[in-house]
Amino acid sequence: MKAQFQHFKEEMIAIGQLLWRKDLASGLNGNISRRIDKDTILLTAHGTCLGNLEEKDILAVNVGAVREPPLHDHGNVSTEKLLHTEIYKNFPDAQAVIHTHTTYTNAYFLANETFVPRIFEAKFYLGEIRGIPQATPAVTDAGPVVEGFKKNNIVVLRNHGVAAKGEKLFDCFLLIQALEEAVKTDAISRLYSHQSPVTSHQIAGDRGLETGGKKYKLFSQEQINDIVKLVNADAQMKDLGENTKMTMDLAVKLNETGQTYSFRFENGRIANVSHDENAEFLITAPENVWRAVFNREIDPFVATTQKKMNLRGDFAKISKWYAPCSRVFELWQQVPVE
Repeated sequence: MKAQFQHFKEEMIAIGQLLWRKDLASGLNGNISRRIDKDTILLTAHGTCLGNLEEKDILAVNVGAVREPPLHDHGNVSTEKLLHTEIYKNFPDAQAVIHTHTTYTNAYFLANETFVPRIFEAKFYLGEIRGIPQATPAVTDAGPVVEGFKKNNIVVLRNHGVAAKGEKLFDCFLLIQALEEAVKTDAISRLYSHQSPVTSHQIAGDRGLETGGKKYKLFSQEQINDIVKLVNADAQMKDLGENTKMTMDLAVKLNETGQTYSFRFENGRIANVSHDENAEFLITAPENVWRAVFNREIDPFVATTQKKMNLRGDFAKISKWYAPCSRVFELWQQVPVE
């Protein structure tokens, strides 16, 4: 156990230095944690500088109790202990968490409630980001943060900072860096064009996504039938499919039941539907993720890159059909589920 502690402490020190070098941490702001086992995490102490961490600045925490002597001069674990422990309690797959106060992201969310990336890579990895109201210097109610993490692996606390969870600390770093760079790019582009930020409401309006209030049973035959009708009747999908020659088999599978539907696309039109999961591309996910996708709470591309959904197949190949696939997913979301 001691050797494991040593390894993870070294990893936390290295990621703190990386955050510092990339201007994603400053002063005494931010905190880092790493899961050791089911009941134990390592968490940086209160009043530490992420760019100058030492092993004594990292404490072992077990359900709110400090297991190692508080070796830092201030003698206290981070004031964001609640934030970190609640994330690990609610997400057993989370192995690492970073919380920091990034400048451009914080500035953007002082003036805006949502951020919608416009660069392809940011769309894939981030999706739509909604700011979570924060009224205290440290998180005292982790409930909204937990809800935010159900839909995305990175959340923004307005007037405060960002938090990211992942399998590794470097995964968290990449998400935080991607969001900060996406916000920078967006801000610079608007200096050139003198435009206001695009909101998710405006995008939904542009797409004309109207559900009429009807909801479907998840993975029901009625839901699948109406998806086929929508895709095959959509003029935009017809043009995109023909222009890109989108011809492939795409299957979707519900983890809990194994229920599978395979869509045969021919130049963007769905020619038939079967239950064969041996398709060229197979998307699998648990019920809660599929439900969030169909109810417009999470983007399927983001769910795939953040590993909430699993894609079997050549991602590089399917990416050439990004435009028609995006339209398919938009049409999917016209069939919300109960």
